[in-house]
Amino acid sequence: MQWNSRHWKASMTVARLSAGAGLPEGLVPPVKVALARAVTKMPRAGAVPGTLLYEPKWDGYRAVGIRDDNVATLWSRQGKELTRYFPEIVAAFASAVPPGCVIDGEAVIWSQGRLDFSALQQRLGAGPKTLPGLVRETPASYAAFDVLAVAGHDARELPLSQRRALLEELASGWQPPLSLSPATTDPDEAARWFEEMPHTGIEGLLIKRSDQPYTGGARSWLKLKHRETVEVVCGAVIGPITQPSEVVAGLLLDGELRIVGRSTPLKTAAGRELARWLEPPRGQHPWPPTVKGTTLDRFNRDKEPVTLTLVEPVVMEVSADIAWSGRSFRHPLRVIRARPELSPAEIGLPKMFRPSR
Repeated sequence: MQWNSRHWKASMTVARLSAGAGLPEGLVPPVKVALARAVTKMPRAGAVPGTLLYEPKWDGYRAVGIRDDNVATLWSRQGKELTRYFPEIVAAFASAVPPGCVIDGEAVIWSQGRLDFSALQQRLGAGPKTLPGLVRETPASYAAFDVLAVAGHDARELPLSQRRALLEELASGWQPPLSLSPATTDPDEAARWFEEMPHTGIEGLLIKRSDQPYTGGARSWLKLKHRETVEVVCGAVIGPITQPSEVVAGLLLDGELRIVGRSTPLKTAAGRELARWLEPPRGQHPWPPTVKGTTLDRFNRDKEPVTLTLVEPVVMEVSADIAWSGRSFRHPLRVIRARPELSPAEIGLPKMFRPSR
């Protein structure tokens, strides 16, 4: 039988009333999720065939919700089960999503008007004794943006426009912590989102073709991240002071100059230009000469220590995306230029990362 949107909508209505529906073949967890490749600007009108759908790019954990005949479970894009870490989301799935459904979305936590990625990280590091307290103090939410199966039927071959319609129908009765991620086909509205949402922690936009099927494992979507020009303090570099390969960035936080990230690799000419403004420390330096790999990159699983070339602190202008963990940049910075006329003692947390009051 050929399934069209009319049959799918009918199947959803039946699913709400039925005792359950099994999962389609190929959607038993873990599930391969669709991915996105980075772009640096909005696609021009006509540059991409078909109608485009724009969605916020959430700063959270990608999570696939599975509702089978018996239970609801939650899975990461790497195939790790997240069920025990987000009991409030799983309970909502169990009560509000009919059996036989597979939904793609993002687990997020809001704190002081901004998405709080560090609170999500605390969840995944919490033990059985501490997790209940975190769930009470910083409850999580779920923003759904795609549906892979409905009422036991595989929806991945349907175009995104039809999957979105199914998801909207499915979400019509949802209440927090479940929500439907906003979407628009209006490029002007998407441009406003891109400019206005970053102060809430929204990283940018996901851009998808409305006629696309859902292709797990393929980078079939586009992601456009919002970037800001900010000042940081270069307190060290990787490599020799005369030819640095990376900048180690710091910010004045709680009265101390703390390491908050690293730059992308510098090209030879850029490193040579930067070296003009570098000199050895004049006095005692606040940083050690060797640090753990995770100090520079919290996602770095390399256990080997990293040797720093300490320098007299100097201000650098960098381009940063808005992914801030609460104490560090989550992605590498792009060095723009040195700002030796600015005082390192005045470079604190950029306004874009401060909590809303």
